[in-house]
Amino acid sequence: MKKVTLIVVGAGGRGDAYANFVKASPEEAEIVAVCEPRKEWREKFAKKFGLSKEQCFNDWKDLLSKPKFADAVLICTVEDLHRDIAVALAEMKYHILLEKPMAPTEEECVDIYNAAKASDVKLAVCHVLRYTNWFTKLQALIDSGIIGNIYHIQATEYVGSWHFTHSFVRGNFRNDEVASPFLLAKCCHDIDLLNTLVPGKCKKVSSFGRVSHFSKENQPEGAADRCTECPVEIESQCPYSALKIYLRDSLGWLDSWPVNVLTVNTTPEGVAKALREGPYGRCVYACDNNVCDHQIVNLEFENGVTVGFVTTSFASGGRDYYVMGDRGTLRFAGESIVQHDFLTGNDTTHSITSGGNTILSGHGGGDSGIMKSFLNALKPGSDSEICTGPEASLESHLIVFAAERSRKNNNVESMMPIIKKV
Repeated sequence: MKKVTLIVVGAGGRGDAYANFVKASPEEAEIVAVCEPRKEWREKFAKKFGLSKEQCFNDWKDLLSKPKFADAVLICTVEDLHRDIAVALAEMKYHILLEKPMAPTEEECVDIYNAAKASDVKLAVCHVLRYTNWFTKLQALIDSGIIGNIYHIQATEYVGSWHFTHSFVRGNFRNDEVASPFLLAKCCHDIDLLNTLVPGKCKKVSSFGRVSHFSKENQPEGAADRCTECPVEIESQCPYSALKIYLRDSLGWLDSWPVNVLTVNTTPEGVAKALREGPYGRCVYACDNNVCDHQIVNLEFENGVTVGFVTTSFASGGRDYYVMGDRGTLRFAGESIVQHDFLTGNDTTHSITSGGNTILSGHGGGDSGIMKSFLNALKPGSDSEICTGPEASLESHLIVFAAERSRKNNNVESMMPIIKKV
């Protein structure tokens, strides 16, 4: 069977993650080109995946001047570029795997949706958690009726202090004037999962959240604006120190995420240089961040089901999903799903850690899961469905945008006119 041919647009962490699946499954697909403006990153990607200079492009717009030469593109750039790239390449009839979030605004998400539908191309949005063992198991248990009718879901994403400061204080997603709001950038995963678990349409949304801690007024007296210049007695006592996170705690895995986001030279000397000169060496209390460091979202669905979702940087990392029905409950909190039966009072543990696609692998196996789903859907004669296609993904994104309006305007947002209009 003919291999699926792919172009990777954006050779950063996410592009590399999806390309790794292709490298491990050469019988399934082949990478035929990469587009990446950063020379060092482009060359590193080309060397890793065996691409010639002719297969490397500095700008995604270079693709527009060439006849279509691959089956699909993997769009793994920052989201403010997603709309222009996705719309242009959909018009050229490329199928699209699009990193989440779809785009930073409601209007741009709708544009991508319309372009994919008008060109009749496959579009998969990378809500990778939908493809994990834990989520597919949780959804199957709910659908089986084992806990009766669902009335409430309480979900929490504990982003983790070091992860939050890496991505949302020092990193690319720190400021909603240059990137997406925190809820969209990080938690569109969770809103997508919750919207999927509840049958029917979301009716109302409310949200509260703010920046509480990572601001100049909380900087310790005498601290420097860069960790490499901070007095030892202050730096050594800071849990958010860049030296701690990227060097002292990372010496055994410098070539892995998140350290490999800082620089292509992931030696101790290269990382130290990046901390002296780049954004990831800044004091967390002296950055230009403005996104929430904790937030709550409440959802009400047409069928009366309610959902409460909390996300916070002030916790150790992980997700906790607690599904409450009229005959029992299901709770996922890391490595298993515990079912409690109201009739018998018994607890049953459903393991989700067996096999290769486990919660212990990258994104719980979601990265490889979405690639398998996407490639299967592109095979000739395939009737495979992409569960994170344009309709489902647009709907969950619209809920996120409504939540942000609610947070900023201090009101309850009605979803029904928005969903019906789209």
